[in-house]
Amino acid sequence: NKKTEPFDADEYIERLAWRTPGGGSKGGAEAFDPKRLLEEFENHIEELKQLDEKIQRRVEKLEHQCHREAKEFAHKVQDLQRSNQVAFQHFQELDEHISYVATKVCHLGDQLEGVNTPRQRAVEAQRLMTYFNEFLDGDLRSDVFNNPEKIKEAADIIQKLHLIAQELPFDRFADVKAKIASKYHDLERQLIQEFTAGQRRGEIGRMREVAAVLLHFKGYAHCVDVYIKQCQEGAYMRSDVFEDTALLCQRVNKQVGEVFQSPETVMAKLIQNIFENKLQAHVKEKLDETRRSDIEQYLKNLYDLYTRTTALASKLTEFNLGSDKHTFLSKLIKNIFSTYLESYIEMEKDYLRTRSAVILQRYYDSKNHQKRPLGGGSIQELKERIRQRTNLPLGPSIDTHGETFLSQEVVVNLLQETRHAFERCNRLSDPSDLPKNAFSIFLLLVEHLCVDHMDYALEIGLSAIPSADAKNANLYFLDVVQQANTIFHLFDKQFNDHLMPLISSSPKLTECLHKKKEVIEQMEVKLDTGIDRTLNCMVGQMKHILATEQKKTDFRPEDENNVMIQCTAACSKVCVYVSRQVERVRKSMDGKNVDTVLTELGVRFHRLIHEHLQQYSYSSMGGMLAICDVAEYRKSAKDFRVPLVLQLFDTLHALCNLLVVAPDNLKQVCSGEQLTNLDRNLLHAFVQLRVDYRQARLGRHFS
Repeated sequence: NKKTEPFDADEYIERLAWRTPGGGSKGGAEAFDPKRLLEEFENHIEELKQLDEKIQRRVEKLEHQCHREAKEFAHKVQDLQRSNQVAFQHFQELDEHISYVATKVCHLGDQLEGVNTPRQRAVEAQRLMTYFNEFLDGDLRSDVFNNPEKIKEAADIIQKLHLIAQELPFDRFADVKAKIASKYHDLERQLIQEFTAGQRRGEIGRMREVAAVLLHFKGYAHCVDVYIKQCQEGAYMRSDVFEDTALLCQRVNKQVGEVFQSPETVMAKLIQNIFENKLQAHVKEKLDETRRSDIEQYLKNLYDLYTRTTALASKLTEFNLGSDKHTFLSKLIKNIFSTYLESYIEMEKDYLRTRSAVILQRYYDSKNHQKRPLGGGSIQELKERIRQRTNLPLGPSIDTHGETFLSQEVVVNLLQETRHAFERCNRLSDPSDLPKNAFSIFLLLVEHLCVDHMDYALEIGLSAIPSADAKNANLYFLDVVQQANTIFHLFDKQFNDHLMPLISSSPKLTECLHKKKEVIEQMEVKLDTGIDRTLNCMVGQMKHILATEQKKTDFRPEDENNVMIQCTAACSKVCVYVSRQVERVRKSMDGKNVDTVLTELGVRFHRLIHEHLQQYSYSSMGGMLAICDVAEYRKSAKDFRVPLVLQLFDTLHALCNLLVVAPDNLKQVCSGEQLTNLDRNLLHAFVQLRVDYRQARLGRHFS
């Protein structure tokens, strides 16, 4: 059998029988022979028994061998463990011995050092005394003082002698002290010259070596100054001093760490030198030349220079300048700009005041208009104010020839100047003064935009509104309303976008919001007054059309049988006029204001028609014509898109039905859905307009 196949006894016996002659069950060349098959089986069973015994003996032999080898392995492991334990004990003894020896060596080293240090000091002292004697004799014989290649060693000696000489009494050693000092300064000068030469040649290694020697000399600071001065030679070749400074600092920052032991100190000194000399001179030149002559350019230059300086300082923070580099850089900037920033806000306000006045005056000059003083005490102005608030005819109104005296170009220019002022204020003001300064700029915007321009235009617009009984009046005030509405949006946008971020977290926010609300409310009162008087003029114009076009015979035709059932000429003209005015109102306003004004106009329109219809008496055919007129008025009322106005004209239309209904049906019509809630006296008043009122004794229906 294959190893992968399990043993199958039935199959094994079947194969055995098949191989035995005469043992096959299906017959074949020989007939089935059971005896022969039994004999074959018995022989095969005997062979299997022998094979089993042979395998069993082999298994026993292998088991015995395995037990023997296991015992041998166990003995070997025990021997190894004993050997390992012995080795570990030897290692511990060796470790203790090494520690003991190391302790002895350290102790011996300390003893040697204790002996050697005084000896070295004594040798050094003897050496210095030898050199000191040379200075005392006045003859510097040692090679170290005469060989230029040993300048480093000479510098070390003279620096120590210089310290010693300072401790000696002056009266006895004045001469030698002077010689040592002279040599000290001479070597110091030579070292600085050597450093400068190395810097010019770009020898970083030599510069580092000389700087390390000079570190202990008083002239080390001078060495740094020379390095800083030489770094800037040829660095400012272009016109952009800020870009040149950034490139210079990046280049020096890479080099300074390789040359000096305290690179952050040198880097800070370089930046301080640049700010106090190069940048300060540049700022002074740019600002002083425009401060007196061109204040606009001065403010632009101040904003630009301050912005670029702070941006440069921000770049410089990436370098190591010591522990508090932000305070260090802020102080440098303050030293440059402090004198300019102190007077900034006053100059900003002066410029904004002057510039705004010029923008406004230029506009009025372009219109050939001389601004009228408002709020004076003349009789003419008193009459004008009374006329504005009433409908009393106190003389003719001002003719503005359709000019609103509001200009979006002027408004945009004023807002743009103010936006620039807010930007400069945000950048140039001290954080503690920012809300106060921003508020003062906002007050100037209110003064020039809201008061000098918008409020003035509203006053002129109110003065130009004709009286209610004027004929063919041109109502330009709606144009004023339209432009004022646009300006309000621009003003509000600047308030939110540019002023709010500057004051949102300060107490000035409440003050700003109050001022804005106060100004807008004052102008809204004037707009409301103007719109109210404009609506009166519209109604007056409708009244004039009706008075001139409507005839009494319109509703009492002479020939009742020869009348076309259509609206009257007066009605047509009024409807055309109303549609035109409704369209003007929609163009002039937005949002809820449209519905509010149209509602008021619609109510007044309805009142006018209601009162107008009550001035006539109506025949049966005239009543039909009146219904036609009201139906036409109702169509115009639909243009208002105000449910209340349409409802009023629906009711008026129902009232007009009382003019034509049969007498017997009057009571039923009065009880209808649209008329049942009306005052009985009103219904009676309409019925009284019928020609047949007395003849048909219609009053009994209301008794």
